[in-house]
Amino acid sequence: MKPSDAPPSPQLFFETINAFQKTAALKAAIDLGLFTAIGANPSTAGDIASKCGCPERGIRILSDNLVIMGFLTKAGSAYALTPSSAVFLDESSPAYFGGAVNFLLAPGLTEAFGDLASTIRSGRLHSSEHGTTAPDHPAWIEFARAMGPMMGPAAQGAADLVALDSSRDTRVLDISASHGAYGIAMAQKQPRCHLVALDWEAVLAITEENAVAAGIAGRFSKIVGDAFTVDLGSEYDVVLIPNFLHHFNATQCADFLRRIHAALRPGGQVVIVEFVPNEDRVTPPSSAGFSLVMLGTTPEGDAYTFNEYRAMLQEAGFLGAELHPLPPTAQSAVIATA
Repeated sequence: MKPSDAPPSPQLFFETINAFQKTAALKAAIDLGLFTAIGANPSTAGDIASKCGCPERGIRILSDNLVIMGFLTKAGSAYALTPSSAVFLDESSPAYFGGAVNFLLAPGLTEAFGDLASTIRSGRLHSSEHGTTAPDHPAWIEFARAMGPMMGPAAQGAADLVALDSSRDTRVLDISASHGAYGIAMAQKQPRCHLVALDWEAVLAITEENAVAAGIAGRFSKIVGDAFTVDLGSEYDVVLIPNFLHHFNATQCADFLRRIHAALRPGGQVVIVEFVPNEDRVTPPSSAGFSLVMLGTTPEGDAYTFNEYRAMLQEAGFLGAELHPLPPTAQSAVIATA
């Protein structure tokens, strides 16, 4: 049965208007260490409550709702982690990213959606002139600390798409480097690659920590400042632009890509990593829905289609733009040649 053929129902309205309750439940489970308390051993509500130091009633209700939401399974009275929860929400997992809630639910982001109608009516942000694009915005420090593990699969996928010349020293510039996952993945794959990370000074301190931990400290340097105005240097083999262009309008993106073209050596490549919706702008939902995040948090940002990125790149002088999905993530790489 098509959705248009189904009888009218208020169910979607209630599920959507009450979605904040699901957010609160997941955050509570992370804050309490519930997923870690269960770990690899199916556990009753009493077992979990004992480990979390909470009364059993609240843990039982929370655990049942996490089953309904798909984060836990239940057999009899025992709860267990789903495969995804075991990988991403158990603190003993190297891929744990429960800490990402500190960025994703930061007041500076959530409050931007408190009066979205005003933003749409006025055509500008309701709460701030620049939103998350403001210079040295504190949200990006939390982002750098929390989001690196989440970016690992996409970073590895992007690195696999680029073949650097292994017979000589090469240079890679990571724009808005943040946690540095994209540049670090490429430098680890290519032993003669030198990584240059660009971001605000406080954020780059975290990037450098991650570069040291990854064993590339001797092949790492920094550029501090605004990516639109700071001297980028030149003769790069690759410039990485992960999750950056969506913050700006199409004209700003094309102007920025001209700067990137000038910084690349002939034949160098730009690697853009983004949420790229299909031309219909409503599929796939995980990529297309990102436009709403940009509406609420940036002056003129958007989730751009591949054809829009291709047009920006052509305007900036690039050739041969190609789209590469980066499963299992919702992101894609757009790669073009200078």
